[in-house]
Amino acid sequence: MNKKKKLLSYALNFALVLVLFLVVNVLMAAGIINRYYGGLIMQVCISVVLAVSLNLVTGLLGQLVLGHAGFMSLGAYAAALFTIHSGMATSGAGGVLTIIVATLVGGLVAAFFSFLIGVPALRLKGDYLAIITLGFGEIIRVVMLNLEITGGARGLAGIPVLTNVNTSMIVAALTIFIIWAYMLSRHGRAVLAVREDEIAAEASGINTFRTKIVAFVIAAFFAGVAGSLYAHQIGVLSPTKFDFNYSIEILVMVVLGGMGSITGSTIAAVILTLLPELLRSVADYRMLAYALILILMMLFRPGGLLGRSELSIAGLGRFLRRKLFGRKAAAAGVPMTAGEELEVEAQTVQEPAIDAILTAEVKEKDKPEAQPENAGEGKED
Repeated sequence: MNKKKKLLSYALNFALVLVLFLVVNVLMAAGIINRYYGGLIMQVCISVVLAVSLNLVTGLLGQLVLGHAGFMSLGAYAAALFTIHSGMATSGAGGVLTIIVATLVGGLVAAFFSFLIGVPALRLKGDYLAIITLGFGEIIRVVMLNLEITGGARGLAGIPVLTNVNTSMIVAALTIFIIWAYMLSRHGRAVLAVREDEIAAEASGINTFRTKIVAFVIAAFFAGVAGSLYAHQIGVLSPTKFDFNYSIEILVMVVLGGMGSITGSTIAAVILTLLPELLRSVADYRMLAYALILILMMLFRPGGLLGRSELSIAGLGRFLRRKLFGRKAAAAGVPMTAGEELEVEAQTVQEPAIDAILTAEVKEKDKPEAQPENAGEGKED
């Protein structure tokens, strides 16, 4: 893609995020967004961080992980305990510094434990990895229930409320940007190669284990960041929040948005966080309607809302130009979306590996068969 067109695409996306940020702040200043709606926005941003980070491992890397809520709980408790016992300021500019440091602490603690569990777990595949991560999440929950420092079954109270709408929006935007940039790097291409064919990726020289462990640690780091935001929004932590059902809820966001679509996970996180609140007027049938919507979605869009595609302003312009002027005009005038870039780059990574395997197979077939030493003795007799 032309570098100028790529920069234009990034500039348009950044401008859209900036406009959204300014609009929310104007609505809050005007009193249209009250405390209730502000809380919903913060919950949406936390869900976006969780869904996008899990999508890195489950959707883009292709490894089924069922313990994401466990990493979130580690980040939440680590950040909350740091804020309570550090003695740092909890108001004004000092409060902003405190939430930044506490969030980094929560993310690093979650990343550290993810590395410890990932080294043995990521040598396994499929159902075995899912079972190990599920067990790890449940172990964390039980430990939190029985530790005195975490408040045990009573929960951890007295956490300063430092998370606000601006903080949560900035963290959500940074999460999307960092994971997007990671996927457009050579490490991201390696992630896609592992997802498509791990054997071919390894044959082409990619260290598949290192690729998986790095993606796993990054995802856990952002889960810990989301946990820190949650702890400093609610002010009280209970281990029952971070159970197996919450991990499944995050996984549903990834599947609904599209396995491998960052913007799809973002949209699904927004929808699934707001949907229970929108259906609150029909409280008796709220969960039934929620389940019905998910079932219909899986029936008619089994690949998710966006599948493996990405949504962007440049992509929308490409779609409109294709509809109005045809494919050639669209290809000439509008750059590819990031999703299309990722797929093209994934194919570029996979082709050398596949060629190497095919070449090895052809050489093996063309190799002459070894003749036994006494093959000609019978003919002479």
